[in-house]
Amino acid sequence: MRQFFKYVFATIIGLFIFTVVAFMLLLAIGSAFSAASGDEVAVKENSVLKLNLNSPIREIGVDNPFAGFGPINSSGDVIGLIDLKAALANAKLDPNIKGVYVQTEYPQTGWASLEEIRNALIDFKKSKKFVVAYGEVMTEKGYYIASVADNIYLNPAGALEWNGLDAEYTFFKGTFDKLGIKPVIFRVGEFKSAVEPFIREDMSEANKTQTTSFLNSLNNHFLVNVAQSRGLQVPELKKLADDLSIQTAGDALRAKLVTKVAYYDEVEADIRKSLKTDEKKKIDFISLGKYENAKKYVEEGNIKNRIAVIVTDGEIVSGKDDDNIASDRVAEQIRKARLDDKVKAIVIRVNSPGGSALASDVMWREVVLANKVKPVVASMSDYAASGGYYLAMGARQIVAEPNTITGSIGIFGMLFNTQGFFKDKLGITYDRVVTNTHSDFPSFTREMTDFEKNVLQQSVNRGYEIFTSKAAQGRKLPIDSLKALASGRVWSGVQAKANGLVDELGGLDKAVELAAKAAKLKEGDYRIRYTPEKKNAVEELIKSFTGDEDEQMQAKLGELAPYVKYLKMLKNMEGTQARLPFGLDVK
Repeated sequence: MRQFFKYVFATIIGLFIFTVVAFMLLLAIGSAFSAASGDEVAVKENSVLKLNLNSPIREIGVDNPFAGFGPINSSGDVIGLIDLKAALANAKLDPNIKGVYVQTEYPQTGWASLEEIRNALIDFKKSKKFVVAYGEVMTEKGYYIASVADNIYLNPAGALEWNGLDAEYTFFKGTFDKLGIKPVIFRVGEFKSAVEPFIREDMSEANKTQTTSFLNSLNNHFLVNVAQSRGLQVPELKKLADDLSIQTAGDALRAKLVTKVAYYDEVEADIRKSLKTDEKKKIDFISLGKYENAKKYVEEGNIKNRIAVIVTDGEIVSGKDDDNIASDRVAEQIRKARLDDKVKAIVIRVNSPGGSALASDVMWREVVLANKVKPVVASMSDYAASGGYYLAMGARQIVAEPNTITGSIGIFGMLFNTQGFFKDKLGITYDRVVTNTHSDFPSFTREMTDFEKNVLQQSVNRGYEIFTSKAAQGRKLPIDSLKALASGRVWSGVQAKANGLVDELGGLDKAVELAAKAAKLKEGDYRIRYTPEKKNAVEELIKSFTGDEDEQMQAKLGELAPYVKYLKMLKNMEGTQARLPFGLDVK
């Protein structure tokens, strides 16, 4: 009998727990549908916009309807750069928002995106409202945003990374040697280093030269801006990095990189003083996600005059893939904007390391066609290199951030001879019958002849000539001058502006401004329409039950996850490629 009651009691407890969990899920679902419906959120007087930027930041954001409900939101939401900038512009005018609190320790994005966020904060400060930044630790990326704050707080037990920037490449030659796989490479340009990870164990001298050049350009821009914001000198900041002088929060304070060493409760106390509120009163923070649905103070322009901003973010592939820059889908978006009489100008926002040369050319064609009937301006984000540059070069004007990574005008082809791997490692052999000499060309299971290799190299050469000739046409440069900038060489935005690959330095706002001017539209007389639109919360609710594919891979494979991701990239590499080296990340 005791066992019976034991099981009954356990069942009751289990049902109770299930009911509580189900109730919480229903609340989350209700919240998701409420957010999706666009109900206006009331902002209390004396509020502070709270921005937690320790999440992936992409061009278009993704709502997580389960934010705050435990492990489902373990990695946080994907923050939309466009949404973030719009929120700051609105908060600047909102009488109920008195300041911005920024938590920016390790933002997961590129340097050009950081530049746009930083400039948006600088613009917000014109309202005379305060900006404070706090971090338990801060990476250099996080600090770059924080450096514009009126007050920068660092936890007493925390640390500030200050050792300069680095660009690290991963090489797989040793792995392929062990597996008996022979990469067969076809490329044009001594700087086209995307193939090096598969045929070398280190960087070539050409690659070191270009990487050193653009990395120092990015670093100099970083230091100049930090020095200006903090009232310091660039040589002084360089010495701090060279000597590894910043090891503790106290070091950062003495170097005047931060305003105060403080715990979070002390930060809140200072915010209350700025708000002129009681020291015991809870601060009315409002998150970015909620504030997106607050009252809009930025007036929208004439709906009959539209500037279409077509956002392209990811690798360039053929087809209609939603997770990458798919040529059919993007070409259709550009075509639709071209044929829409209400659209007076188009801005192509590019954030891509490149990809398929064929897919790039398909989209380039639509850019050129659109530019014949209305102004098209390209806006470069973190990366607009190789295929990303291909997509942009048909525009009337190109705008890049100073720390955009661009150029890399060149293409390559790559095949893998797996004959040795299958025979020596797995005992698998192949034989064939053909009707013609090269019926099985190209082959992955036999050594290609010199004639066949030459055929593929000639194909890559033709692709390079097409790329460079169209780039020269778009940039109005002699072909020899353009080729001197090509050969696959990578440039920073500053360098690209100096050598003529880019027209203006600035962000998306600058590109929209130029597009409006070219279309003879006055400020306030047009409305911006973004494509694609932000995914709604209900769609993401369904995805959240299975989780993001990259998150699942990371959870299962840990440190091996990036290498599996590289293999997935290789699988998508069909035909000739116009792209940056795999996994280039400037930290």
